[in-house]
Amino acid sequence: MATTTGASVDRAPVTSAAQQAPKAARRVGDVILSLDHISLAFGGVKALTDITFDVREHEVRAIIGPNGAGKSSMLNVINGVYRPQQGTITFRGKPRRDMNTHEAAAHGIARTFQNIALFRGMSVLDNIMTGRNLKMRATFVEQAVWWGRARREELANRRKVEEVIDFLEIQHIRKTPVGRLPYGLQKRVELARALAAEPSLLLLDEPMAGMNVEEKQDMCRFVLDVNEQYGTTIVLIEHDMGVVMDISDRVVVLDYGKKIGDGTPDEVRNNRTVIDAYLGVAH
Repeated sequence: MATTTGASVDRAPVTSAAQQAPKAARRVGDVILSLDHISLAFGGVKALTDITFDVREHEVRAIIGPNGAGKSSMLNVINGVYRPQQGTITFRGKPRRDMNTHEAAAHGIARTFQNIALFRGMSVLDNIMTGRNLKMRATFVEQAVWWGRARREELANRRKVEEVIDFLEIQHIRKTPVGRLPYGLQKRVELARALAAEPSLLLLDEPMAGMNVEEKQDMCRFVLDVNEQYGTTIVLIEHDMGVVMDISDRVVVLDYGKKIGDGTPDEVRNNRTVIDAYLGVAH
């Protein structure tokens, strides 16, 4: 029998949902993102301490750990919300220290959030269209009169958004204000907005938190389909160990801002330090 720590770790029902999702064939390539000796502190509080790991092209890379382990802080470092005091981030062979969120998005890094960050009064379609913002080149005047380049861009962007809507099977809610949708569908709309930016690296912060088994099954399927059909590299934070172990290629484990494990799902599952700190201590 195992006892768990304070982290929320759902097991049997979630594993069943994950196993029902079709597993994508992996085409894992070379390293596209390296984090070397990353340290981040807020005043006297150390959020991350000397963290090193990498992400390979086309893989699903999971980050797990108890609440407060530094997982979301790590995603914020990757996409430029936070600047680490120490360490180097290398994306597609180019080291960087001070890339901001706009530059990260322009380089193909998209993000969803643990707490839904949608425009609740806007329709699903309009929310997803905001993900195309960096693809628009027309001036304000051109957009105001909706002529020439602005019109061509608008039509092209709407075609891409409709493609994403079809892909995530949300055609029936495309004109519905997001605030009227149930939580699970709002999470899918947030994924759609991130996909509309056509990212090469997608950061997912607890995309299945708060979902029931059926919703998690759908989200597992969509994450794997994004990875397989779009070839998108995914870095995923998730507390659900059934999901993590089933869909991830590699897993890095954080605890109190330090790395305590890194490897394949089987390697992490059998790592005594990880078991004691997070997965549960056997008695």
